This record gives sequence, C-alpha cells and structure tokens, in this order.
Amino acid sequence: MKQINTIAVLTSGGDAPGMNAAVRAVVRTGIYNGLKVLGIYKGYEGLLNGDIEEMTLRSVGDIIQRGGTILQTARSKEFNTPQGLEKAISMAKVFGIDALIVIGGDGSFRGAKDLSQLGMNVIGIPGTIDNDISCTDYTIGYDTAMNTVLDAIDKIRDTSYSHERCSVLEVMGRNAGWIAVNCGIAGGAEAIILPEKEFDIDKDIIIPIVEGRNRGKKHYLVIVAEGVGGAVEIAKYIEEKTEITTRATILGYIQRGGSPTITDRVMGSRFGARAVQCLVEGKKNRVIALRDNKIVDIDITEALNMTKTIDNELIALSKILAL
Repeated sequence: MKQINTIAVLTSGGDAPGMNAAVRAVVRTGIYNGLKVLGIYKGYEGLLNGDIEEMTLRSVGDIIQRGGTILQTARSKEFNTPQGLEKAISMAKVFGIDALIVIGGDGSFRGAKDLSQLGMNVIGIPGTIDNDISCTDYTIGYDTAMNTVLDAIDKIRDTSYSHERCSVLEVMGRNAGWIAVNCGIAGGAEAIILPEKEFDIDKDIIIPIVEGRNRGKKHYLVIVAEGVGGAVEIAKYIEEKTEITTRATILGYIQRGGSPTITDRVMGSRFGARAVQCLVEGKKNRVIALRDNKIVDIDITEALNMTKTIDNELIALSKILAL
C-alpha cells in the first residue's frame, strides 16, 4: 500500500449517538500520527460535491458529548451509480485523499467496498442504533438508544399503572429485534414481538396478558420491533379481546438523538482510534468490530458476507421473566 499522508472521514446513513466520539478519535489519532485529516460533510453526497475541509484538534473540541454527527449525513442516489463512484474517486484525488474512513452501517460499508474496488483505501466503523451489522457484536449508538427507550418505558409504565392500562410500544431497529428484546427484558414486558420470530397474537400477546390479569396484575407492556410494526393495530386488537384499555406509542426518531452514554463515547473513541491505527500499520479495506469483547479489524468483503441472528437465550429469558 502506498504511503498514507492524508485521510478523510465521513458519516453515512442514519445518525447515531457516539458518531462524534468516533470522528473526534479519528481526527486526533490521525494528527497524533502525523497525518492530515479531512472531514467530509453530508456523507457520500458531500464527497461527490467536494464538501470537504481540513480538521484540526480544535475542530473536534467539545463534541464528544453531542448526539448526532457534526459532519452530518445524507443519502446519495448518484453515488450508487458507476458514474457516481468514478466521480467520488476523482474528487478524492483532487483533495489528495489517500484513505477514507466511513462511519455507518451495512449500506455505507457496501459503498466503501465499491470505492475499494476502484483503488481507494477504506476502513469502516460500525455506527447504527440498530446493532444489525453482522460482523460486530456492538455498533455505535446502540447503548444510548436502548437507554432512551428504557426511560420512555419507565415513564409510560407509571401512567399504565395509574389507569390500569396496557401499553404497546413500537421501537426502532429496522429488521432487527436487538433493541426490542433487551428493552423488553429491562422494562419487564409481558410480550416482546420480534421480526426474527413469527408470532401468534393470541398465543404470544393475549394469553400472557389475560393470565397476568388473573394473577392480579394491574398494567401490561408489549414491545413491538419496528420490523414487525403495527403497534396501533395490535393495541386495538388487545382492547377488543381483553376489554383492557390499551394505548399505542411509537417512539420514532427520539431514539436516534440525545447525548451518548459512556459506553457509546468509549466505543466510538476506540473504534475511531483503531481505524487510524489500521492505516498507519499498512492495512486497508477493513471493518472495525467488537468480537468477544475485543476490538478487531476484518476484511470488508468478509465482513459484509457475515450473518447475525438474534440471541435465542435472550428470547427464552424474556418469556420466563414475563410470567
């Protein structure tokens, strides 16, 4: 690999708390190693448009506690075309970019892989609240999102208890149920509905609620993952079947914002530093990952070919604890 002198960093896809910690770590670790560091604004769209500027130590001061991403993020249809990729490579040459660090999810990594096939040195950092990137046990933003959801659950439970209601909460996660299953366990849900598991509304929701009422329960919580959806319809069905007043809440984008937890600040910092270290060591086309509680780097093609499934032990535990 040719000598690396200038690196660039961008954030792509959905924003996630802790992305700023990763950007900060990339910039400061890069400067520490004598590299010039550029920030690309608005993801791949910014790369195509040359929305790029040099980052200094001051550029990333006072950002580690902020949610979202100071580099912003955007979708780019043009980038996903052969002409767009060629334009991206051309713009990288204009700015003298020797390597690109991409913070985002699978879609962002696939874009990075496409660039690597045209000769760009790339490193991916997993950043998404959904924790659905197959090669890593953890993604930046996941812990903060779960804490945001749990805070909402605790508040909604107070009202449910006061009015003897059932609450149906729809949480984010795209087609993955990681947020739902963990927050369901932590929030004491009677039922957790996941996209990874087929469900029968009578068997998996109505019966646990009725059995709970017969044991003297006064309020009930059902967590529905975004990949399943239909929280409003499920709430109506519960009320019709049980005559228990039921309300649906779709938490939406509140889950993506907010100041990152210590876990996301530290993980973002570790991922960002490791990305730069890979480039300093002469590695290219890697994805940074947490595996078996260790920070590792994996070939980007291998990483994208991996699969990840929900933890069946967590699902089993959630059913036991909901009794």
